[in-house]
Amino acid sequence: MNTRAAAADNGDAAAATPAPAPAPAPAPTPVNGARWLVQALAAEGVDTLFGYPGGAIMPFYDALHGAALKHVLVRHEQGAAFAANGYARASGRVGVCVATSGPGASNLVTGIADAMLDSVPMVIITGQVATPLMGTDAFQELDVFGMTLPIVKHSFLPRSVDQLPEMLAEAFRIARCGRPGPVLIDLPKDVQAGDASHLPAHAPRPVEPVAGPADASLHAAAALLAQAQRPVIYGGGGIALAGAVETFRDFVDRTRIPTVLTLKALGALPATHPCNLGMLGMHGSRAANHAVQECDLLLVVGARFDDRATGKLAEFAPDARVVHLDADGCEIGKLRAADVAVQGDLDTALARLAPPCAAQARNGRHVAARKAWLELCNDRRHRFAARYDAPGDGVYAPALLKRLSELAPDAIVSCDVGQHQMWVAQHCRFAHPRRHLTSGALGAMGFGLPAAIGAQLQDPQAQVICVSGDGSFLMNVQELATVARYRLPVKIVLLDNQALGMVRQWQELFFERRYSEIDLSDNPDFALVARAFGIEAISLDRADGVDEALAALLAAPGPALLHVAIDQAANVWPLVPPNHNNAQMLDADEVSSLPTTTPAAPHPTPEDPSHAIPA
Repeated sequence: MNTRAAAADNGDAAAATPAPAPAPAPAPTPVNGARWLVQALAAEGVDTLFGYPGGAIMPFYDALHGAALKHVLVRHEQGAAFAANGYARASGRVGVCVATSGPGASNLVTGIADAMLDSVPMVIITGQVATPLMGTDAFQELDVFGMTLPIVKHSFLPRSVDQLPEMLAEAFRIARCGRPGPVLIDLPKDVQAGDASHLPAHAPRPVEPVAGPADASLHAAAALLAQAQRPVIYGGGGIALAGAVETFRDFVDRTRIPTVLTLKALGALPATHPCNLGMLGMHGSRAANHAVQECDLLLVVGARFDDRATGKLAEFAPDARVVHLDADGCEIGKLRAADVAVQGDLDTALARLAPPCAAQARNGRHVAARKAWLELCNDRRHRFAARYDAPGDGVYAPALLKRLSELAPDAIVSCDVGQHQMWVAQHCRFAHPRRHLTSGALGAMGFGLPAAIGAQLQDPQAQVICVSGDGSFLMNVQELATVARYRLPVKIVLLDNQALGMVRQWQELFFERRYSEIDLSDNPDFALVARAFGIEAISLDRADGVDEALAALLAAPGPALLHVAIDQAANVWPLVPPNHNNAQMLDADEVSSLPTTTPAAPHPTPEDPSHAIPA
């Protein structure tokens, strides 16, 4: 056979065989409400959200599959809300959390309330039963819209996909604008599943800037400040919310006015600044509280006269006239009448007040009096400075926290609620208010660990430390699983006094030592608990081991826990007793003035059979 002919015949045969048809392109994934929402969140700048799936939110979780958004699976919905809360506090951006209907939504409520009371920008997305089932007591139906009305800035309950673009744009705008806060989106399941292919791409809405203060109010404020011989600046959490930290520092630098700070304002002024007298209020410094009680003018900057700051309100700063600067007009005059109200953007107000106030500080008629006033305040600051030379071999919590702050000066510290919270406020030093995360107005135990998770995820390079107590830690201990899963390098300092410490302190001082339900002597071995989650753990019970233990904790490459045994009898000092003014502070050597008509009850111990815990 002719080889060339055979080859030609084969070629002709191949040419005659039709080429296989190309595989059909995969059909585009239909855009439903949930998928549109996921795309819109990304367009809004969201990179991380915290949540836990369930039945009514399943279309949203299906849309998340393969999306660029990072979803962090927590182990309890409260953890999701607090993590989003910590993310927002540390970054200044909107935190986002997600849960299903019914118990998923109700488990978010404490975290939502915390965000509302501390002005934290959050968007909360909850699943809801399909619209035809609403109002029928369907499975896991709960009126989360009505339940959260008092604790959100705004709520949305869309009934069709066509409402999604307006709703999402407004949700993020409202969360950010003015005084920030949480916004709820309660999302019915059929709206998530509905066709949204006709909806436009999401376009974020700009946030309107807060208006500047009126000229007349600034002139009046400057005039009143010019008359003052003993002025004090009372700085609050609004300083950080307004992005006015640098302007606030410049104002204090130029005017040299003694300054006190609230719990949420710590870090607005460096701790070493010669005008910084520290925190005021129930557990504030003596220098701060005496200055406020003796001042003749109080310049209030973004603070709200909280009862923990003022003590007995009727006797708070009794000789002072008040100039109140705040973006939220509802706070001005709410608890203390203002002689001058300056409503508007704090950054603008401080920048415009600084030149005339600085000139008065240099050349005004009260220069000598103000200099003497600052010297008196500084003398008290040094005279009443905290001491760290506690006797005994045990760990003294204030000294440990002071050393921690020295070893990690730029850390973000997230703490829970109780004695350790006040020790952190008193003895740690913060470079910025956004590096001190604490549940202020709500005082929610269980905040610390999930908030630290959120803070770590908003900046993976940040050094994040959670300071907790044994009572608070067990409230959201399950989030150790979240820390371990994502290998977050969060460092945990757990102060364990085997008691509900702040409650025990109050029972000792104000309830005649009738100790009721504060015993936590059956705590687990927290180091073993951490290791069970695959987290490195260190134990400490002696003062001479503090430096070594802290160094090992901070050097750990991943997450780590330092379990610190402390004295159960240790109290937070100083303390302003209830219904007293801030000048009436108590220290340990002054408690004999309090009524104690019953003998001290012994603390139960595990060895005492009368306090045995039944199996």
